Amino acid sequence: MSDDAPSGVLVKALAVLQAFTVEDTTLGFAELQRRTDFAKSTLHRVLRDLVAARLLDRVQGRYRLSGLVFELGMRASVERRLLEVATPFIEDLYVRTHELVHLGTREGTEVVYVAKIGGHQQADSPSRLGGRMPLHATALGKVLLAHAPADVREAALRGPLERKAPRTITHVDILTRQLSDIAASGIAFEYEESAVGIVCVAAGIFGPTDEIVAAVSVTGRVHRLRPARYASSVRAAAAGISATLGRRAKPRNH
Repeated sequence: MSDDAPSGVLVKALAVLQAFTVEDTTLGFAELQRRTDFAKSTLHRVLRDLVAARLLDRVQGRYRLSGLVFELGMRASVERRLLEVATPFIEDLYVRTHELVHLGTREGTEVVYVAKIGGHQQADSPSRLGGRMPLHATALGKVLLAHAPADVREAALRGPLERKAPRTITHVDILTRQLSDIAASGIAFEYEESAVGIVCVAAGIFGPTDEIVAAVSVTGRVHRLRPARYASSVRAAAAGISATLGRRAKPRNH
């Protein structure tokens, strides 16, 4: 395989990033070459690409990990903590409902599915782990959007509002009214807006400073699931996750 093949480039970039340690946060070219054992031309190329990608900063001829690397690390840490806290609650929600349960977070104007629990009756939902959907097309997304910062809401409402199914909300006025209702009630509903035959109810999960960090939902087939029936269970699961996140964020008294 060529050194310039995608996997080869990625392996080399990772080797350079891993050359930095907690003690050695800034390294010169010679030390990086010693630690990676790369040819000078190869190392020059990898360093150039990492600087261009904002994964490394070049300062006075030396290199250090960029703020973006630390931001990505913090983001991964937050998601791991969220999953650790949320898993018992979403498992309990599935036991109570025997319907498909999702946990989702927001990235930009999309919802990202970070956990999914289903069983023999689970709906044929278009979601998949790591998959994305427009915020306006799902109950998870609408509750995340209703509590998002103003600039995020404005970006989503500027559209265009992509149609994922015949009943997807594509009119800004209708979506705006729904978001106001969701912000007031704390609950979002979806009626065949992400896919034909799918209905859903979702509630927001809030962090220690009351910012929305995720949402949890129950999804089922339209002929079987009545979303309002599970609103209180979904709300309780979201409240439990929120409370646990808040407790874990508070420093212990000694």
